[in-house]
Amino acid sequence: MLTTIAAAAGLFVATNLDDIVILTVLFAVAARGGRLRGWQIVAGQYLGLSTLIAVSFLAALGLTIVPDEWVGLLGLIPLAIGVLGLVRTLRGSDDDDEAESALKAVGLLGVAGITIANGGDNIAIYTPVFRTMSTTDALVTIVVFLVLLALWCLLARAIGTNETVTEALEKVEHWLVPLVFIGLGVFILIESGTLAHIASLL
Repeated sequence: MLTTIAAAAGLFVATNLDDIVILTVLFAVAARGGRLRGWQIVAGQYLGLSTLIAVSFLAALGLTIVPDEWVGLLGLIPLAIGVLGLVRTLRGSDDDDEAESALKAVGLLGVAGITIANGGDNIAIYTPVFRTMSTTDALVTIVVFLVLLALWCLLARAIGTNETVTEALEKVEHWLVPLVFIGLGVFILIESGTLAHIASLL
């Protein structure tokens, strides 16, 4: 049991280190007001992670819903959010409503979508792990994931709501936040091999 818990903790940390950055940005934006709330970030993370786990289980059972080379298309979600935020910044620098970061209007489902889009590596790693696990070990692993996600959110919130961080973000938010998500989307498309697969079809 302890071995399974330790392995699950290591697996979670290894596959979710990049989420700390995204979560910190989200909590920092939420701390400055707007429509994005802390509970939406947490709930969205749990919804997204639960979806990744479910997809991994299906894949482990041999029920692959989407071919691996097309999973990277999920990168279009953060890419679209980032581009929308950047366009609003460029078009409405003097209009608070227009210049408001797209992330403030993302909500629970948007956060879940970002989590899922950034989880291609999670699926690739979780699938073979679940395939080789007993049902008991798999359930223990899932519980560990859910507990650690709560700690992940608490850590990101502590960083993102830090006064120094929020003051720094306030100065560059309209540019930095969209660029972070555009970069994430492009990274997912490239790292997943989706762009290379599309190029090979042309």
